[in-house]
Amino acid sequence: MADLHLNTNAISRKVADLPGPPGLPLLGNLFQMAPAKLHLTLERWARQYGSPFRVQLGTIPITVWTQPDLFQTVMRERPNLYRRFSPIESAMTELGGNGLFSAEGAAWEPQRRLIMRALSFSNIKAFYPSLSSITERFLVRLQSAAKENRTLEMTDELKRYTVDVTSTLAFGEDPHTLEQERGVIQEQLALILPALMRRVTALFPYWHYVSLPEDRRLARAMVEVHRYIKKMIERAHDRMQQSADPSPHNLLEAMLVARNEPDSTVTDELISANVLTLLVAGEDTTANAIAWALMYIAADSPLQYQLFEQSSAALGESRVCPDYDALKHLDLCEAVCSEALRLRPVAAIQTFEPLADVCLGGVAIPAGTRMLLLTRPGMLDPKHFAHPEVFNPDRWKHPRGPSDGAHEQKAYLTFGAGPRVCPGRYLAGVEMRLVISMLMKHFRIELAIDPEEIEEISAFTMVPNRMPVKLHPVT
Repeated sequence: MADLHLNTNAISRKVADLPGPPGLPLLGNLFQMAPAKLHLTLERWARQYGSPFRVQLGTIPITVWTQPDLFQTVMRERPNLYRRFSPIESAMTELGGNGLFSAEGAAWEPQRRLIMRALSFSNIKAFYPSLSSITERFLVRLQSAAKENRTLEMTDELKRYTVDVTSTLAFGEDPHTLEQERGVIQEQLALILPALMRRVTALFPYWHYVSLPEDRRLARAMVEVHRYIKKMIERAHDRMQQSADPSPHNLLEAMLVARNEPDSTVTDELISANVLTLLVAGEDTTANAIAWALMYIAADSPLQYQLFEQSSAALGESRVCPDYDALKHLDLCEAVCSEALRLRPVAAIQTFEPLADVCLGGVAIPAGTRMLLLTRPGMLDPKHFAHPEVFNPDRWKHPRGPSDGAHEQKAYLTFGAGPRVCPGRYLAGVEMRLVISMLMKHFRIELAIDPEEIEEISAFTMVPNRMPVKLHPVT
């Protein structure tokens, strides 16, 4: 612990000693840190100033780090010594969504236990028939678009799929957004993460005093979202009352049971917050990960053929992967997504604050100092990955020996690390294998624009601004 708790003998610098970009009096670097391009701005400054460096959000100092080993250190010490940015928790509380993602301290652990059980390996395996059925419906939707020669905005299509999957697994009901064109819950959910990005990076909570058009749109969306969640909870309660089996069958039912236990800390507000958290997280991250993968697949005809061969062999006569055990034959499908996430990490920025004075990497960090950890620089470092600039899914398929060059798994920061590693990573892996194999067996993928026209946008997660795709049926 010598490099964690404050140890004056280990300190070589203070936050004020760190280099960083010049800013304006009182405002600091505020106008240089546009929220939509924040990760790109910080990565550029990291190349210029090294790591760690310092930026100023008004008069608030923020330290920015790129070293994967220090990221691992911080993640291992959560939630006892570090927490997420406190503005995230307050912003999510205002939106009625302070669930597992943003909860801290004593409120975090009981939520974690419930959600980890719901997203466990055994539960996902038992859920596979429903997951396969939703993938079949997705295929029908895509075949219809291909027959009509329509260009699809693939990120939006994938979000329909992931919302149906998340809702069915975690809440016991399928919203069938794959069969709808308008009025789906994603239209409201899509406003939440960009709003969270704006509010977390704001100099002060202006929305408490002035309501801009985007704040009014968000307020209307949140009314719809919470109405949707309330009805979902009511339906789950009614199903449980009518069922002869008192045991919970999904996460929502487990939370309702936990709420009724003696001395329970699970409240209606907490249940609603976690439903919202899972809807947003389950929709956004996996959909964008697969979308980024499709960009690379579309640009590589030999890779498409490899994926077609592997998918055809694993699926046989089935339209989608026939059973859970057959997923193990689809390593390349997940490897493509893993490699896409190395180059285009959906979680490009991780936010932390120490709960006590600490010394990290020789820098004295006072309690409450905001810290940003950038995940991509470490994954593009040749010390960690051989030829890091090259899109090479094969690096994920086989164990690496010394002759294969660097492949440092601990530098792969896509799903976090430590006690708060992403609880949905197993489900994400299954969805990646299912969707990529389904697409590759049935279609040749063509990107409808030059890949150079696709921009990275910081919307709390890092997302493509567009991903227009044409699907050509394989004959």
